[in-house]
Amino acid sequence: MADLVDNMAMDKNDPNPKNLQELTQYVQGLLQNMQDKFQTMSDQILNRIDEMGNRVDDLEKNISDLMTQAGAAPYEQGTPGGGGVVTGFGIPTEPR
Repeated sequence: MADLVDNMAMDKNDPNPKNLQELTQYVQGLLQNMQDKFQTMSDQILNRIDEMGNRVDDLEKNISDLMTQAGAAPYEQGTPGGGGVVTGFGIPTEPR
């Protein structure tokens, strides 16, 4: 009867499991906790990447607007002769 009461009172977060069932529940609780934390962190990272992408898009638009106001050459794709890639407004980059 005492074992039944002990098992009923057992907490799945108990760091001192007394039998295989408690150990299994404890490990499952730890794994679930880790999975939840990983999912939360993963969601936060993806949100930050999305925010950074939006900021980069805004920055590119602002640079494009400034270059247009300054009278720079319009955007071109590639350079003659297969050199570096030309980014917006004729700014060459190294070939990849």
